Amino acid sequence: MYGWIWRHLPGNTWVRGFLSLVLVLAAVYALFQYVFPWAEPLLPFGDVTVDGEGTGGAETGQ
Repeated sequence: MYGWIWRHLPGNTWVRGFLSLVLVLAAVYALFQYVFPWAEPLLPFGDVTVDGEGTGGAETGQ
């Protein structure tokens, strides 16, 4: 897949490298701005079950 993208980018090696960097940054931006906020309510990360009881000897403050 990466070889196909590289072969279809225009320009010499430096231009292709710059365009590859721009494509990666655009993909990361799209993930953080659109995909992750959309998927957050679907994931169980907010269901925390730690209540502080039964620490098993790993108490803090002493």
